[in-house]
Amino acid sequence: MAIPVFQVDAFTDHVFGGNPAAVCPLEEWLPAATLQAIAAEHNLSETAYLHRTSAGVYDLRWFTPAVEVDLCGHATLASALVVFEQLEPRLDEVAFDTRSGRLVVRRLGERLSMDFPARKPIPCDPPHGFETALGAMPEAVLKSRDFVVVFRSEEQVRNLVPDMRLVKQLPSLGLIVTAPGDTVDFVSRFFAPQSGVDEDPVTGSAHSTLVPYWAERLQKRQLHALQVSRRGGELWCEDRGDRVEIAGQAVLYSRGTILI
Repeated sequence: MAIPVFQVDAFTDHVFGGNPAAVCPLEEWLPAATLQAIAAEHNLSETAYLHRTSAGVYDLRWFTPAVEVDLCGHATLASALVVFEQLEPRLDEVAFDTRSGRLVVRRLGERLSMDFPARKPIPCDPPHGFETALGAMPEAVLKSRDFVVVFRSEEQVRNLVPDMRLVKQLPSLGLIVTAPGDTVDFVSRFFAPQSGVDEDPVTGSAHSTLVPYWAERLQKRQLHALQVSRRGGELWCEDRGDRVEIAGQAVLYSRGTILI
């Protein structure tokens, strides 16, 4: 069987930046074990699989090297780029049916704009050993799908070196660390060793949680964000109540064929 595969760098305007994702358009769904094996072979933070159901509508699933996940931003952005540039270039809008409901992506000039569910975090008591896992004392801890750890400065977020062995034991999909930005509204990093990804370069789904938090804290709906991983990524966001808009750029790095 031959399966086309595209590798896209998401939330960046140049290759070797942002977050790489593999995108595989399928003529029919393969067993989940096969999809997981392909994702493990790619060893990227996410591999996305598309199956067209009607004009402008695709089923979409996301796999890390270890598990299938219920929401992924950068692989959705990458999938939209593949649809717009490779599969259906006449489209300016594409809808994806996913585990998190229908997600719509639109062309917005040089950016692609995603409509995602909001996941507002609530304050919580940190689990035992949390400060040891982080290697630093935060000013606040909250939780949605992921733990959200708030620091005072961008420098603290950039310099953080968590203990991945201990982070992996946390009762959540991942760990978001965030702070006010020096040149943007806020910065963040995302760690998910529980899902086979120690540090994700740019995490769209984390911004489903970060946008409601920072919109309330800063009293503004439109937000400019940086994820300050080694590769780095830039996001333009808007708080819309129970939904968030997350926009960014993406570039095609490679295309090829999987033979299984």
